Amino acid sequence: MSLNSPTLLNEENSQGLQRNTDCLEGLELQAPSSFQDNPLQQLQLASQEVLEKAKKSGRSKCPRCSSSRMFYCYTCFVPVETVPTKEIPTVKLPLKIDIIKHPNETDGKSTAVHAKLLAPDDVTIYKYPFIPEYEERRHEIALVFPGPNSVSVKDIAFHLQKYTKKDGYDNDSDCSREPFLKQAKIEPKEEEKNLSECTSTNRSEGTTLKKIIFIDSTWNQTNKIITDERLQGLLQVELKTRKTCFWRHQKGKPDTYLSTIEAIYYFLVDYHQEILKENYKGQYDNLLFFFSFMYTLIKNAKCCAGKE
Repeated sequence: MSLNSPTLLNEENSQGLQRNTDCLEGLELQAPSSFQDNPLQQLQLASQEVLEKAKKSGRSKCPRCSSSRMFYCYTCFVPVETVPTKEIPTVKLPLKIDIIKHPNETDGKSTAVHAKLLAPDDVTIYKYPFIPEYEERRHEIALVFPGPNSVSVKDIAFHLQKYTKKDGYDNDSDCSREPFLKQAKIEPKEEEKNLSECTSTNRSEGTTLKKIIFIDSTWNQTNKIITDERLQGLLQVELKTRKTCFWRHQKGKPDTYLSTIEAIYYFLVDYHQEILKENYKGQYDNLLFFFSFMYTLIKNAKCCAGKE
């Protein structure tokens, strides 16, 4: 399992792209490291005509705070006046999502707002340190964050069923014991067999997972959040390795470090296939509605500047 950082915003890059106002209308964005292909072109997205019109008309007022914004207000989590809410797709998610945002993150650079705009009923954004207490519900919550104890999406059901509301573990069944790796007397082959059998049973019964947590922060800022006592004891999940399309790639970090909205999207795709056991037919593609449009804007801006 690759120790990538799928939940972190990739905001730190000292190499900026010269702003092209004809293409971006004042957006402070940096160029991606490579635009040879467009991996987002296969997405099944709602019409982005409303964003095209808003781009041509330029910045507009937020209907709540009256701030001048492009496309949406990143503090009020609503589209601007030139982007009618009815023309923005709404995505229904199979789980509730909590996003814990680092206080030093610049609101205008965060992709977390995309999730709140497109799945308003299922997404909540908290600014650290103001976060909920999760201890009493850890039997139904997981945290997407890489690490030595992180598990894959397909094994979430097996690991979550060990927890109970009362004492954190259910000792009534063989499948509910302490993690196998902590039981030194169990042989590796027997361990693999038990894990396979228990996981298969849990998948057929579904999973108790009801909420997933993401951290919205640069890699260098995550330690304060991930070590918070309120997040201790939560099951940690790591995503499959995928390459980011984010234009604010962290300097010196691999291209497997995803933006927050990418991490949310890819987790849900994996969850749909690995846990719900259903064919994925683009149900969550519109989570990348804004992201894909901005990706194309920046690609075009680079072309206009003669840098591609």
